[in-house]
Amino acid sequence: MLLTNPALDTAVATEIQRAIQAARHIVVIVHTGPDGDAIASLTAVGLALAQWNKKVTLLCDDKIPERFHFLPRATQVKRPPIRGVVDLVIALDCGDEQRMGQSFISLPTPRPPLINIDHHATNTHFGQINLVMDTAVSTTEILYHLFTAWGVDLNPDIALCLLTGLITDTMGFRTMGTSADTLHIAAALVAAGADLPTVTAQALNLKEWSTVQLWRYGLNNIRFEDGLVWTTITHQERKAAGHNGSSSNGLSNILADVDEAAMGAVLIEMGDGNVRVGLRCRPPYNVGEVAQNLGGGGHSLAAGCTLPGPLAEAEKTAVAACKEAIRRQQK
Repeated sequence: MLLTNPALDTAVATEIQRAIQAARHIVVIVHTGPDGDAIASLTAVGLALAQWNKKVTLLCDDKIPERFHFLPRATQVKRPPIRGVVDLVIALDCGDEQRMGQSFISLPTPRPPLINIDHHATNTHFGQINLVMDTAVSTTEILYHLFTAWGVDLNPDIALCLLTGLITDTMGFRTMGTSADTLHIAAALVAAGADLPTVTAQALNLKEWSTVQLWRYGLNNIRFEDGLVWTTITHQERKAAGHNGSSSNGLSNILADVDEAAMGAVLIEMGDGNVRVGLRCRPPYNVGEVAQNLGGGGHSLAAGCTLPGPLAEAEKTAVAACKEAIRRQQK
């Protein structure tokens, strides 16, 4: 049984559909350091647009982790730049334009119209067409309702992608925001042919050796003060771990799960000197506000930003902001 969402803006859904139908070559972009929801959204849209016989290029700055190669078309995702005329860009799971990185910056100018589909509360509505639903637990949940409204065939491949996004962003239906509707959608996707045990194993349980090595450096550098658990990972440590992404792949979740902590933060120094900051917390705290004040964004319980280096200065800035938020939110 297909489920409808009364919160879906049907006028915007129709506008997006018309823009897609009018385009010949569509580029679909997700954020740097893609997580399961981003990758699953990217592949799901690629499969859906193929049903409409559209030329589609799936684009991301960073490589797709091997554990997500079980998703159809995951191995076909390209890295910028690309050549040729582009009629339309669809940004998925990106809170702001900068999150698309070089994938968007390197597009031929003048750049084509941009559709922004996302579920982050801090989204800046940077597209010419914006479908932002911060009540959705994942971008794939929004896509489920879009595809249903458009009459897309939710075959087993698309169902697998959509379920992967749901599983990833709810950590197996364990996060705030997970509702009866979320579970009903998951049930509908399983009924459509998605393999729940496979998704859970690939998206949540499996870890690459480079991720474990990165965590080793992060845990060696861990600190705890004033309700904040944080760590820093230098560019040299990141290289030694063999880690090529910009995310800690879940280390910030581990830090935020420390019982005595209010917030967890992981700062990773990138090759360009900038520092990626991943923030997590539990209620009643809000890292979304912290990230937004530092130029980033995300959700109340999971957010991030990029700060200029050097790492020591970025650490001072992020730690001070988190501690101040903890003090303020404890009052």
